[in-house]
Amino acid sequence: MSGFPYSEQFDINRRLPEAGTDKESVLSMLETMSSTENQTWETGQCSGTMYCGDHDHYDFLNQAFSYFSYVNTLQRDMCPSATKFEAEIIAMTLDLMGADHVQDSTPVGLVTSGGSGSIAHAVLAYRESNGAKVARPNIIKPETAHPAFSKAGHLFGVDMKVAPVDPVTTRVDLDWVKANIDANTVALIGSASNYGYGTVDPIQELGAIALEHGIGLHVDGCLGGFILPFGRELGYDIPAFDFSVPGVTTISADTHKYGYALKGTSVLCFSSQALRNSQYFYLTDWSGGKYCSPGMDGSRSGGLLAATWAAMVHLGRSGYRRYAEAIFATSAKMQEAVRSHPSLRIMGSPSFLFSFTSDEYDIYHVNDFLRTRGWRMNGQQYPNAIHMAVTRPQTQPGVAERWTADLAEAVGYASTHKDQEPKSGAIYGGVAGGSNDEIDSIIKVFMADMMDQQSSIPAP
Repeated sequence: MSGFPYSEQFDINRRLPEAGTDKESVLSMLETMSSTENQTWETGQCSGTMYCGDHDHYDFLNQAFSYFSYVNTLQRDMCPSATKFEAEIIAMTLDLMGADHVQDSTPVGLVTSGGSGSIAHAVLAYRESNGAKVARPNIIKPETAHPAFSKAGHLFGVDMKVAPVDPVTTRVDLDWVKANIDANTVALIGSASNYGYGTVDPIQELGAIALEHGIGLHVDGCLGGFILPFGRELGYDIPAFDFSVPGVTTISADTHKYGYALKGTSVLCFSSQALRNSQYFYLTDWSGGKYCSPGMDGSRSGGLLAATWAAMVHLGRSGYRRYAEAIFATSAKMQEAVRSHPSLRIMGSPSFLFSFTSDEYDIYHVNDFLRTRGWRMNGQQYPNAIHMAVTRPQTQPGVAERWTADLAEAVGYASTHKDQEPKSGAIYGGVAGGSNDEIDSIIKVFMADMMDQQSSIPAP
């Protein structure tokens, strides 16, 4: 049983317990697991993942959630509060995304289950709104755009043309985009910011291209949507990426990231009601009655809407701005520590999230050492790099200073061991010489086995 989570502390349930377990015991087990796992991020040494990290805030959201946790938002006659929550979440997000700049149409939105959900709904909307015009639609996305676009294309029959990015700026190659638009292209993608490097694509230029060709432009602000606007207010050099840019037609922004809501919500903003409504689903002749759904989800817990609404109205613009100020300042300190080492190189011009590599040794040597000091970094490939998504836990006193000291030792370790193979490179790093079909198949088998193990109980 070794290797199965908590097998030494608790019984393993292979079937429903006949008599059930008393509430106190169940809650005690949950508390043990939660407190144990919280220790991995409470130090502030975990990149991304935990965007708020404030237990008092989580307690507040959990209380808000509890009032509506058992409510199905489909039943709006029984729970009109869901309409208040959802409509105001959308309205507040639209305002943050510069919806007042939109002319000749009414900006609207949709609350989804997360970033991948918002991206999927955007791809579906572009397919449906252009369904009668093209036989097999395609969308052009930067290589750095989130994999959820490719997943959505696979699910909805939309081809994804992958545009290269400039290796220095890490921003999409505009000339490639222009040269590869064809009669079946229905939309372009830009990130604000991308997950890998924390850089913002040239949204204004992409908007101009989209307008010239009469196609859509989706801005993936799932990561940056609830922090970049406040960074701009604080005076940071962040280019416009919202509806103030002509040509932008949809924007995704995750409330469950820097919006500091509970996991499971995101907002997809549309520049027009017609574009949103194109992906509505209807079945009017079903024997069970007339059915319609604004999105792919059916039943949803009213608790998530209530908690998201509570987070937004509680923090307000000043709260978000205050947290953004601390995050940007901390990120600047951590980036300064990276730049102080000539052997390290930051990728592009990042903001709150930064990625770095080395031209002198495999950067995963740095990662190997940082792991011994409790740092949990995110790995990248082609080229090998590691990144830090700065969140509120990193703004705790002493974390940036600890980063500076540990990074200095990590650089020394990497220099000493540069002729050896890094341990974490086998997990995170790119394959030497680039990938091929054989390597791709091997990796898929390994990853499938990993996912199978995550949902299986080993034999007794």
